[in-house]
Amino acid sequence: MATSIKQNDPLQLLSLLDENVVDPAGFHHVRHTLNNMAPMDIAHYIESAPTKVRRLLWELVDAEVEGEVFGGLSEDLQKEFLLGMDSQQMAGLVAGLDADDIADILQQLPDRIIPRVLEAMDNQDRQRVESVLTYDENSAGGLMNTDTITVRPDLTIDVILRYLRRHEEIPEVTDSVFVVNRNDTFLGALALSKILTSNPNITVREVMDTETKAIPASMSASEVAKMFERLDWVSAPVVDDNGKLLGRITIDDVVDVIIEDAEHSLFGMAGLSDEEETFSSVRRSAPRRAVWLGINLGTAVLASVVINLFEDTLDKVVALAILMPIVASMGGVAGSQTLTVVIRGIALGQISRSNLRWLLSKEFISAALNATLWAAVMGVVAAWWFDDSAIGYIIAAAMVVNVVTAAVAGSLLPVFLKSINVDPALAGSVMLTTITDVVGFLSFLGLATMFYL
Repeated sequence: MATSIKQNDPLQLLSLLDENVVDPAGFHHVRHTLNNMAPMDIAHYIESAPTKVRRLLWELVDAEVEGEVFGGLSEDLQKEFLLGMDSQQMAGLVAGLDADDIADILQQLPDRIIPRVLEAMDNQDRQRVESVLTYDENSAGGLMNTDTITVRPDLTIDVILRYLRRHEEIPEVTDSVFVVNRNDTFLGALALSKILTSNPNITVREVMDTETKAIPASMSASEVAKMFERLDWVSAPVVDDNGKLLGRITIDDVVDVIIEDAEHSLFGMAGLSDEEETFSSVRRSAPRRAVWLGINLGTAVLASVVINLFEDTLDKVVALAILMPIVASMGGVAGSQTLTVVIRGIALGQISRSNLRWLLSKEFISAALNATLWAAVMGVVAAWWFDDSAIGYIIAAAMVVNVVTAAVAGSLLPVFLKSINVDPALAGSVMLTTITDVVGFLSFLGLATMFYL
């Protein structure tokens, strides 16, 4: 059955493809519309499609842009599309991509396949990619690109200008060229603005910036992102342990790192893998979520065990069962506030042993003030509600204990988890919930038992 397609409406195209109602002419229209988009937009719409439509859309992408489109897809989707390709197809797919992007793609393949793909590349591309593959993908070396322009310090600006004009184009996101000696040791940077505005007869040495910091290839990608943010860099040189220039990192690569770190923290707080996709299949999503749901179930059982210890008290004072969730909830919110602030501070590199005590004091005092305020309010409400002043004092005291405990735990947990190489974003919220529930129930029901039994 033929179906009309609204011009340039990819979402409608996706819907029609999913319903299998597009005729041959419609498929031609889909291909035309899809390939008239920018490569990153094509990648976005493939990512946004249901699982069974993605492969079909990928097959409609023109060969000349499929490499750029592929580079914009998530790792999981890249792995899916790589299945079934031979080494020649893979080599053709990544041809023309930056060395760091090619390395990222190759690192997803089994070790036995990587050499075959490298052999299928031309010699220049292979050397560029191999230089990046020697470094961890989450390091500056794995993040860098090898497309740098280097000059010698004794050349004049006029010579540099003539050299640059010989190129049909210069590497993207180039704001400066790097100055090296005969051994390729990094000496400094020369901004393009300096080249354009300086006297043509002076040498590079006279106008180059020798204060430019080079990034060690072993530095973590997260640390690189922090340096770019702190120093407002557009690009930066990468050097080995001997100071030899290896390549450069550009702001577009750093933005990817920042997004990945943000996604990791966001998903981690929910106990999910940062590889989770909106349209991941049930086969992939269910097992990834099951682990932390199981852990959470275990912690919930622990909280229930604590409640069960005070069964007799609950039988005699039914009001406790009504008020009990309030204590745990207030502790949970207070702890989450502190946990979020501390995890962010750790991610930004702002927390160390020297300021941890001050941070703990600040969070303790803030929590104590808020706990006192809202405990007093809830104490009055509970006493009026149940016409029992004792229960007002009990819930007020329990709230103070739990909120302050939650703030201290929220401050110390991320630091402790980080020290034992456990991701605070992933494990912190589950552990904090356990602490606030157990301490909340224990303090509230324990005080009630002292008063009523």
